[in-house]
Amino acid sequence: MKFVLIRHGATEWSVSGKHTGRTDLPLVADGRAQAEAARPRTLSAIGDLATAALWSSPLVRAQETASIIAGPGTFGLDDRLREFDYGIYEGLTTPEIKKQAPAWTLWDGCPGGESMHHVIARVDAFLREARSRDVRLTAVFAHGHLLRILAARALDQPGSLGRHLALDTGSVSEIEDLRDGPAITRWNDCGS
Repeated sequence: MKFVLIRHGATEWSVSGKHTGRTDLPLVADGRAQAEAARPRTLSAIGDLATAALWSSPLVRAQETASIIAGPGTFGLDDRLREFDYGIYEGLTTPEIKKQAPAWTLWDGCPGGESMHHVIARVDAFLREARSRDVRLTAVFAHGHLLRILAARALDQPGSLGRHLALDTGSVSEIEDLRDGPAITRWNDCGS
């Protein structure tokens, strides 16, 4: 099994550093350009689209990225791939949050939103189902924090490992089952 992870292109809030969970923002022009630039890297990693499973978060920024890269109608939507629900921190930057809660990190969870446990449960359910399908490759178009947790879990590691796996908008990453188990074979590739 191979997973290709594609973080959506830039949005108005990702550019300004605001936490964007459930707010459904479209890509900005630079985000569409990032998706276009990611297209050849992603299609090269996927190979034959007909033999791969392509999944997107239902949020518009992920769907736009998937449509630009793979074409409209080539992917399914899975609610488990939505970004972390940031609760009361939705739309705030980390410095703004730290004024209210100086010791806070996302990995501690979000008041009024999701805990790490909830996101891990969503990701684990998605990964179990993906691994049970008769496909050689699963591509996931989703969000920064969600993909970092998904990568950690695909590597059979605690979800908290995701704090150490930075992902830029428009990046392409790969995790592949090798002889000794799952391994990162490409990470945060932005083509530069």
